[in-house]
Amino acid sequence: MTIPLTPTRSQRLKAATATIHDTLDQRIMALDPFSSPQRYVRFLRAQQAFHAALAPLYAAPQLRALIPDLDERDRSAAIAADLADLNVPPPPVAEVAAVEPVDLSTSLGWLYVAEGSSLGAAFLLKAAQRIGLTIDHGARHLAGHPEGRAAHWRRFTAQIDAAQMTPEEEDRMIAAARDAFACFRSLADAAFA
Repeated sequence: MTIPLTPTRSQRLKAATATIHDTLDQRIMALDPFSSPQRYVRFLRAQQAFHAALAPLYAAPQLRALIPDLDERDRSAAIAADLADLNVPPPPVAEVAAVEPVDLSTSLGWLYVAEGSSLGAAFLLKAAQRIGLTIDHGARHLAGHPEGRAAHWRRFTAQIDAAQMTPEEEDRMIAAARDAFACFRSLADAAFA
């Protein structure tokens, strides 16, 4: 008889956000951002606004102590370069209030969504390649990490799992991740309006 293993914190977070994550994925694909460079630039603009809101998290000393490679996980510069490559004026998108590192659990919830999008970007990169974009031109922010997407993701989730957190803090992390998914959906909807 095998005893079921208790899910890790990152597995619980994934399960708790699965519905909103799936809904966002479906919405993004319904917006058809990879049908043309003009539509793709709208997707980039939503990405740019989302990552700009996360800038305070990437600079937070507490988070850098927990996630030593946090600065290399920030894709803001790659997104800006992608927009410059396309030379298509991006649509205006309302800026989102900065996500301040008020506590570790909330910060990790937001970062979980940003990091998860990096993991899922392999599929998006293939779609971007169909409209002539590459990891050297227009789709830099979709490139995988040199050590591999899965290994990079596992290192991040191991850091979430190792963080000291009460059940209440874990609930805040889950709520923050849901807020992050909702925020990106709002940005994407605005960019494609």
